[in-house]
Amino acid sequence: MVLSPSEVTESSSAMTPPWVKWTAFGAGMGVAASTAVLAATSGLAVYFARQIVTPRRERDENLEILAVIDSPHGLQVILPANEDTTVPGTYGLYWNRGEGHARIGEIRSYVPREGTVQRDVEQVYSGDIASAVRGWWSGAIHPSPSAAGFPQEDVEIDVENGTAPAWLVRSLDDSGTWAIMVHGRGAQRTETIRGLGAARRAGMTSLLISYRNDGEAPYASDGRYGLGLTEWRDVEAAIRYALENGARDVVLFGWSMGGAIALQTADLSPLKRHIRALVLDGPVVNWVEVLAHHARLNRIPAQVGRLGQWLISNAAGRTLTGLAAPLDLRSMDWVSRAEEIRTPVLIVHSERDEFVPVGPSADLAEKNPDLVTFVRFPQGGHTREYNVDPARWEDTVAGWLETAIGRTRRPAEHR
Repeated sequence: MVLSPSEVTESSSAMTPPWVKWTAFGAGMGVAASTAVLAATSGLAVYFARQIVTPRRERDENLEILAVIDSPHGLQVILPANEDTTVPGTYGLYWNRGEGHARIGEIRSYVPREGTVQRDVEQVYSGDIASAVRGWWSGAIHPSPSAAGFPQEDVEIDVENGTAPAWLVRSLDDSGTWAIMVHGRGAQRTETIRGLGAARRAGMTSLLISYRNDGEAPYASDGRYGLGLTEWRDVEAAIRYALENGARDVVLFGWSMGGAIALQTADLSPLKRHIRALVLDGPVVNWVEVLAHHARLNRIPAQVGRLGQWLISNAAGRTLTGLAAPLDLRSMDWVSRAEEIRTPVLIVHSERDEFVPVGPSADLAEKNPDLVTFVRFPQGGHTREYNVDPARWEDTVAGWLETAIGRTRRPAEHR
């Protein structure tokens, strides 16, 4: 996804919640004190509700780049040691509002008491890393499919408010099944390049799409996230594009909120009969639980979280959230709706996912074991299982696809 830790709320109700009343703030409080608490609670709830549904136009450059050095092993970068930068694997480092981008690899030095970590700079794709001061750490490794070794075509998909750019990566054979890759909240289609190896091994052409409010596709009329309840229409447009260009059916790949979008597409789209399977990485399968998790992480009072979600879920909150229509978050609780899933689903999810707890994914698979396969990864932050262990990720996905839809696996490509 990507939710920042401050983007929080909790649960929802279809009616005016009783905890909005004066009595929710304790007996014996004076009217003035009660009014002050109510105003503070309401204001904070509005702020959090807006944070959840409002896309950020710029990324926070919250990672200091301490030094870049030439070593006997090549170019290396020194960064503050934190829960992201000290995890093994391969990652992206962005700076200068995303104009600079490098691929960061092996850890060469990490001494916890010093609070820094030194890692290889495998490749600088753009910008001058030597002059970089601040940036952000990302699971998006490559800037384009071609940079990852895949031949790409730039295409445009007709969507509600215009056209959305996409990358088309054709299969090595004509299987008739396309993979449609759906990135997460706050990310872009570069996030989904990680799925190309597995899709190609399964013999599928891949379509890596953009969708409303992601900074590449046209913005929605209200400029707000639908958390899956509106974005699925752009995925449907991608399915239509695939069918019009030679696909017989599709597999939807979804990361984080992209998983929620894929599930909504399989549930609501008139084209859902063409969806053979879903491959979901760190998916949001229950927004209520995810937002409650963020409320707890940020020590947000329960009444603030509940009021914030009520504002998102009810028409009365539209003027405060900016949403064109309320979002029925309960309808996206797939743990409760597990028996309604009719399409084979693979869920890959890290135990160390700090943004989307792994529990609901495991619960969903337990409730519908015939159609939902759950694979737990021991390492990696949110949607970063591939970054830590790309071979296992590709083997897991390609192997499952072979069983689920009968695609012949090709050997892994070395890029």
